[in-house]
Amino acid sequence: MSTPYKLEYIWHDGYQPTANLRSKTRVITQDSEPTLEDCPQWAFDGSSTEQAEGGSSDCLLDPVNIIPDPGRRNAYLVMTEVKNADGSIHPSNTRGGWDDNDDLWVGLEQEYVLMDGDRPAGFPAEGYPGPQGPYYCSVGHGNVVLRQLVEEHLDLCLDAGLKVTGINAEVMLGQWEYQIFGKGAKNAADAAVYSRYLLHRTAEQYGVVVDLHPKPVKGDWNGSGMHCNFSTTKIREGSGDAAANEAYITSICEAFRETHEEHIAVYGAHNEQRLTGLHETQSIDQFSYGASDRGASIRIPIGTVNDGWKGYLEDRRPASNADPYQIIGMILATLAKVDG
Repeated sequence: MSTPYKLEYIWHDGYQPTANLRSKTRVITQDSEPTLEDCPQWAFDGSSTEQAEGGSSDCLLDPVNIIPDPGRRNAYLVMTEVKNADGSIHPSNTRGGWDDNDDLWVGLEQEYVLMDGDRPAGFPAEGYPGPQGPYYCSVGHGNVVLRQLVEEHLDLCLDAGLKVTGINAEVMLGQWEYQIFGKGAKNAADAAVYSRYLLHRTAEQYGVVVDLHPKPVKGDWNGSGMHCNFSTTKIREGSGDAAANEAYITSICEAFRETHEEHIAVYGAHNEQRLTGLHETQSIDQFSYGASDRGASIRIPIGTVNDGWKGYLEDRRPASNADPYQIIGMILATLAKVDG
């Protein structure tokens, strides 16, 4: 007996400087659970998303990835790329402009703030809560808010097959983080976008907004970032010679120094408000790297050093609102300068 399946097509719109997620549902009826090949190309009104003019408004959605949607019955989430009516890559399509790399492993640390009206959840109606200190990885009323939302989002991601590796309350009250991992450049970026979509959708039920601004509360409060942990086989496994491995990782860090401005350009709008040199950041106009240094642009984890300079590296510069496709695409481009 045929079953109707709900396919939620997801894409980024054309708003600047930070794109928004958009989605719409297509229902197909068939005898078996849908695969990517069963997802037809679709169209949408680009004039309503800052992606086309009203006189020629059709934009195309090309399905490129599909995972289960555990939040709905008989449903799937479908990642898509936006194309122009002639099939060419739309300027807003940051996924389609670079070649994939299956050898890249990526872990993204997505920080976000749950906003209740014009203030973070848990902040009093007037003034501020007590200073930062008791909120990070906290437990207990007054120290943490909306844990149920965070747990529900975690379960949805895991049930969808996304590799979320952890969650924690962050330094500011109302601020949270989850870590998500993927093997393969575009697969990792897709996973990050799927997880964001599920987070926004879950927050709808709680009457709060997921704020990805890198500095949602001005003053002596932590901003929100999206640290990017990455490795290739050569970084993960090394050469068997610790000195050679150290030289290779140093060459990568130096390549990141040379392309610092290019990275910052795609690492999220308003990131200068977060990258000040305070709150475990390096200043946006400076570049540094170092072992176990959370005030550096690139942190070399102490485990990488202790394991003969092999493991992974952490780029601490991306803002919480950065586009995962642009982050990962830029990292690949910089690694290519080292590896030729």
